Amino acid sequence: MYEFEMPSRRALLTAIGKAGGAAALYQAMTALGHAAPTQFSGPPKLSGAKSGAKVIILGSGLAGMLAAYEMQKAGYQVQILEFQNRPGGRNYTVRGGDVIKEVSGAVQEVKFAPGNYLNPGPWRIPFHHQALLHYCQELGVQLEPFTQYNLNGYLHTDKAYGGKPQRLAEVSVDFKGHIAELLAKAVNKNALDDTLSKEDKEKLLEAMRGWGLLDKDMAYTSGLRASSQRGYDRPPGGGVNGAPTPSTIAGLQDVLDPRVWSAVTSTLSRTMQPTMFQPVGGIDAIGKAFARKLEGKIRLNTKVTKIAQDDKGVTIAWTDAVNGMKGETKADFCVCTIPLPMLSQIEVQVAPAKKAAIDALPYHSSCKVGLEMKRRFWEQDEQIYGGHSFTTQPIGEIAYPSYGFFKPGPAVLLGAYAGGAHAYRFAAMTPAERIEAALAQGSVFHKQYRAEYSNGVAVSWSQLPWIQACASSWTDELRAPHYQNLVSVDGRVVLAGEHCSYIGAWMEAALLSSLDAITRLHQRALAA
Repeated sequence: MYEFEMPSRRALLTAIGKAGGAAALYQAMTALGHAAPTQFSGPPKLSGAKSGAKVIILGSGLAGMLAAYEMQKAGYQVQILEFQNRPGGRNYTVRGGDVIKEVSGAVQEVKFAPGNYLNPGPWRIPFHHQALLHYCQELGVQLEPFTQYNLNGYLHTDKAYGGKPQRLAEVSVDFKGHIAELLAKAVNKNALDDTLSKEDKEKLLEAMRGWGLLDKDMAYTSGLRASSQRGYDRPPGGGVNGAPTPSTIAGLQDVLDPRVWSAVTSTLSRTMQPTMFQPVGGIDAIGKAFARKLEGKIRLNTKVTKIAQDDKGVTIAWTDAVNGMKGETKADFCVCTIPLPMLSQIEVQVAPAKKAAIDALPYHSSCKVGLEMKRRFWEQDEQIYGGHSFTTQPIGEIAYPSYGFFKPGPAVLLGAYAGGAHAYRFAAMTPAERIEAALAQGSVFHKQYRAEYSNGVAVSWSQLPWIQACASSWTDELRAPHYQNLVSVDGRVVLAGEHCSYIGAWMEAALLSSLDAITRLHQRALAA
């Protein structure tokens, strides 16, 4: 399962993992310090840039704009070529009046009310993504809390609880209660005597009694104690009928369903912790903030057709996507942040090993469906304020907005976040069919769904012509022959983007890869 350096720790953690499950194991891992923030120690220290040195950046996503922003501060002349009619790349928000055109030819006109929006790509910022948080502060991007996990959301699986959605509070408390009881039984049967002293056993039993809400017989049972965390059938009140009525706990077999325990333990991840951050008004506030610092430096609607280089510089051939005009831009160096599904279709003059890496890395897709509802019924009727509801259905989950609480009028919730094979099944549908699927499947949680629905938009990443995918899908087997070749400085060209990282499809990945790339490119420029 997990490997640790000290044999005594490994033995103890293995025993706890087997007897106590993932929750108990992760708590022990955290205590041993096996989680760390991303690698960010501050902005790059680029000094001594040669006068007049020019850098061309391909792509105005976060990686490209950060490269231009920092290299411009260092004294380089910078220009960005961007295929789309807007900067930001996957740092993308759709609002009322926007138009989404797909590879299939489908066109969606977003009809959200003013102030409402959907983030089709990134949408949240973990606390330890310090590079992103740094630049948000430096650029004046206002942030607000993003509620990742809400115990009043729902969990639905077709293999547990008879297919009936359960509140996350209920399943999480039942999970830890049953696991605590099992671990206590294992301790009392001397199953951990080879790793625990008598004193440790007593401490562990006491911990399980408190953590798992166990009774005097070390059993997890229905009652007021369990209900104080999982919820009551009738909550405490005032007056003559103020006494609460306890709820009934679920059985062990239900909480052992993989979807149940995976949802419960998801908040133990350092990345998916309960409270995260989001920009006020939409995730694209970050891209817009960078773009303001690069006014006049971004050429939009510019499709790169060839990347050539020699010992004197780089030449980028391009076509204007609006009028078909062709042109070339020359520079001393190039930072290329074009997503690899697009870059692999372009003639690129780099070493064969680098070209092989560009061609080898697969991408995955996802599909998000934004549903504008006439009112915030999840708040008004069911007391859900932010967070998610999870399901084994293809939509994957519902996410409730973490902004505009209690606001009257329409609001947008995320009605589907389909990944894996489901993302491609959604991509094969028309936008209207995707929305219908989201409405049908979301109704398992909320009977008000169809009556409250107003309009929607369904963004399938594999259908977007400027990327045709969502994000990179590295494996250890692919990294071994290709990763270092992909991130290397090849002559006067270096790549950056989330695909040039070990973090994956996070904005932090784009920024850290960019900082690393421009630091190495600057060193190459000084030596040229």
